[in-house]
Amino acid sequence: MAADHKSKKDAGGDPLAAAFAALTSSLDRLDSAVDRHIEGSTAGRSVDEQVQRMAEDRSRLAQDLDESEARAQKLSGVNGEVSRRLVDVMETVRGVLDSDAASGPATKRGR
Repeated sequence: MAADHKSKKDAGGDPLAAAFAALTSSLDRLDSAVDRHIEGSTAGRSVDEQVQRMAEDRSRLAQDLDESEARAQKLSGVNGEVSRRLVDVMETVRGVLDSDAASGPATKRGR
């Protein structure tokens, strides 16, 4: 140890300056480590936030899909009802035209 102390004294000249340099180097390494840790935490939070936003988007899209499917089913039901009514109207019109054709031209003049 004495030789170690002597080599520091010879290399740096002053043991206090050598200790200060070692402390400064250690603080720099600590500062770098803290910066890396903060960046890692921020990146982790960013990923967590992205996952949360994706989950919210998925939930909103699933709700929109459910609403669209419900609307499509309702429109399909309305479409079926309209088709049924059109068939009824066409049959009625056809029946009126057939009865007019069967009664002949005399009834057309009488109107």
